[in-house]
Amino acid sequence: MKVVALFVSLFVCAQAFSPMVSNVRSSTSLNESLFTRIAKMDLFAPVKDQNDYGARKKKNVKVGKLTDKSYIPAGLSKAQYEKVRQQEAAKKAANYERNVKKAGIFTDYTDWYKERGTDKNSEWKKSVTLGHRMAKTKYDWQGNENTKFTVWAKKADKKK
Repeated sequence: MKVVALFVSLFVCAQAFSPMVSNVRSSTSLNESLFTRIAKMDLFAPVKDQNDYGARKKKNVKVGKLTDKSYIPAGLSKAQYEKVRQQEAAKKAANYERNVKKAGIFTDYTDWYKERGTDKNSEWKKSVTLGHRMAKTKYDWQGNENTKFTVWAKKADKKK
């Protein structure tokens, strides 16, 4: 009798901790994973080009107005400080526009590779520059006498 009671109690305990079998499938509102939904979000949808290089001119970016509680450096009046801030803002805007004009200008590697002749022979290897393009320098080192480096460089005093 004790053996039968032991088997019945083990069976009941096993049934209590086993998962219930159900043929009904619960549905969720997500048909795809959370990561997929987040990855497909277009956070720039309202304004597609708001983060493009050069988009600063479309935004309302300006220097703040000075009030009575604003910091003004010692030795400057409010008008003088506003003028300095406007000049700095104009300089910053001009520099940004200068850089925007240079954006997207590049040399196609395939064209450069073929122009150098790398795909045909190794004549480029015999040149002084080894196929590299050299950067421009501020001075003309061997050309026009007026723009030569020696004209602009300071001469050492020989009287010392």
